[in-house]
Amino acid sequence: MVVDAQLGSYGDLLFGSALAVYVLAMILHAVEHALLRNTAPVAEAARVPVPVGGGTDDATGTATGDGRPGRSRAERFGRTGVSLTVLGFALHLAMLVVRGLAAERVPWGNMYEFTAAICLVAVGAWLVVLRRRPELRRLGAFVLLPVIVLMFLAGTVLYTQTAPVVPALRSYWLAIHVTAAVIASGILLLAGVASVLYLFRAAHAANPARFAWTERLPGADALDRTAYRATAIAFPIWTFAVITGAIWAEAAWGRYWGWDPKETTAFIAWIVYACYLHARSTAGWRGWRATTINVVGFAVMVFNLFFVNIVVTGLHSYAGLPG
Repeated sequence: MVVDAQLGSYGDLLFGSALAVYVLAMILHAVEHALLRNTAPVAEAARVPVPVGGGTDDATGTATGDGRPGRSRAERFGRTGVSLTVLGFALHLAMLVVRGLAAERVPWGNMYEFTAAICLVAVGAWLVVLRRRPELRRLGAFVLLPVIVLMFLAGTVLYTQTAPVVPALRSYWLAIHVTAAVIASGILLLAGVASVLYLFRAAHAANPARFAWTERLPGADALDRTAYRATAIAFPIWTFAVITGAIWAEAAWGRYWGWDPKETTAFIAWIVYACYLHARSTAGWRGWRATTINVVGFAVMVFNLFFVNIVVTGLHSYAGLPG
């Protein structure tokens, strides 16, 4: 297998460009969040008559010079942030495509690529949600923050030059099992962010002064629905990933299950998310109690992604980390 090092360097450049664009998009979303006001004052301002030929230029103004509804400064920052997120997604996708072409394989054969692919799915899932629910744009900064952190770690601590995968990964199951794990993990990242924000929203009821910033977030019901629907979509994909991983293990190591740390943690995550979906569908466990389970599942996924892959020794400890 021949590796095109020059093409691989272009992929690294695209990765850095995507990360820079995501950072700028997060900043614009943060500015939007800072400019937002409570919905009550906004609704009140919307009822104030606008003089003919006049306009507004504050954070929540909604009139143009000809009296028609216009976009506030917050909305303009938010829309620009979304546009930059789309640009970053395109650069991000191009990075993985170029990386795959350079190595002549699927571009998630090591921790650097695997983490980058998860972040790509998370951003893609966010853009799909945003297209269906534009009012959730206020979550933009909070969704992009973990993506940026993960990509920064991938580009520094986990970075690996373009190279063929180790012999144990030279199987068609890499394109099946790992792809399913990437898709599920990316969608669950979005669900985890929504669940964490839901808990902050719930904490606001007990301590309004300390958590006043959550008033600018979408309502608790919207956050709960987002987390639930994302988890409901990701869970069967994660189930498929666990099953195909067992089949691959039998082909590679002669057993379906050996309680390897990676296998065990993946199964624990599956159990936690199954408990969440069951609790969420039970009337008595809706709200913060069910959401807490989802946050625990998200924590297990992060633990599985980093600690198990990097620190714990097991059969899956060939993540391609630099020596």
